[in-house]
Amino acid sequence: MAIFTSHIVLFYRKPQEAPLLPSLDYEKLKKDLVYGSDRLKTLLLQALRWRLTHSRPGEQRDTVLQAYITNDLLDCYQNGQRNVLQLLHSKHEVVRQYTARIINAFASLADGRVYLSQNPHLLRSLEETLKGEEKDSITRENVLGCLQKLSLRRPMQSAMIKDGLILWLVQELKDTDRLSDYTVEYSVALLMNLCLRSAGKKMCSKSASLVLKVLSDLLGHENHEIRPYVNGALYSILAVPSIREEAGAMGMQEVLRCFIKEGNQDMNRQIEFIIRQLNSEKFDEAAESDDDEEVEDEEEEDDVLEADLDKDEVVQPQAGELTGEKLLTTEYLGIMTHTLKVRKRMFPGILQSIDEPLQRPVTPSSHRAVHTVSDNITSQVNPSSSFRVQKLSSRPPTRSGSRPATAGFSASSTCKHI
Repeated sequence: MAIFTSHIVLFYRKPQEAPLLPSLDYEKLKKDLVYGSDRLKTLLLQALRWRLTHSRPGEQRDTVLQAYITNDLLDCYQNGQRNVLQLLHSKHEVVRQYTARIINAFASLADGRVYLSQNPHLLRSLEETLKGEEKDSITRENVLGCLQKLSLRRPMQSAMIKDGLILWLVQELKDTDRLSDYTVEYSVALLMNLCLRSAGKKMCSKSASLVLKVLSDLLGHENHEIRPYVNGALYSILAVPSIREEAGAMGMQEVLRCFIKEGNQDMNRQIEFIIRQLNSEKFDEAAESDDDEEVEDEEEEDDVLEADLDKDEVVQPQAGELTGEKLLTTEYLGIMTHTLKVRKRMFPGILQSIDEPLQRPVTPSSHRAVHTVSDNITSQVNPSSSFRVQKLSSRPPTRSGSRPATAGFSASSTCKHI
């Protein structure tokens, strides 16, 4: 009987919660991040990122992030010449890359985006890095990912639009054969988020022909995961009468109907919505008032740390060298200062009918996570949809000649090419 009772007790034992990680000496950490050797900087940036990305969702991750924010790890609350964010402009390529990685990790979390938004110079710094880095370097991918996630916030959207990021993205997306899947996906998702704003639509109207041409080309891209973002961008900008007029003159409706034949059922319905928008006679009255910065951000995205944040690590430990959590707890152990912040969101109100094009800002990693959850709670979602459950941990290769001769964009196609 004693043995039987023991087994019953074990069966009902509650699973252990993830332990809180040891507190760190952030003053020492920040000093070494600014003044240490390049090797030490990369090791610390890696270890601090791993502490966040390897933490368990819930109390453990919340505590790590709040400790970073409370101690202003990235110096977002001060604008001195020597601060951690300046590492984004380091002469050492790996230092730049690992700085971009940890900033992208912060941007993956809602509270992290609020924190990053406190620095008025960060956005311009990210944009400069995006335009200056080698195409499809890991640094550039992480900067792009960070910008895309920051575009969930209205003030950041407005600043990016004013900085001319829409037309820059359109130019980049003219030739996707040179770009990795990550770059294409996050570029199109960023473009869509900016096109949802009236200022973004007006920016598109200045180069309507080019924008429509690029978006129609993207409908035929082999990466089907970008289609919801392409559809969302098209649906949004076609609310502008001058863009509708240009689209009509270019034969956009015929092109869209080509994709109805080849797309899946869910995408077909989205195309039908876009065609109805194209043929609409109404004026987009809402666009005249949606740029009020006093409107509170309604971020509905849940926190998702995608596997790409830790892919292709170039910093490997040398003999006898401390790395990761061992480096932090051996050299930078601090006084216990844990504080817990209650989580405030878990997929609140994020489900949208898959029939309609996206009409609110999203980020690819969260969109995939939301789709996975909605698979279990609504029959509207097609299990064979193109969304991935998670990204592969390996870096997508840069393609060449990747766009297939389908969807009306090959010389032999019967579909009209804009």
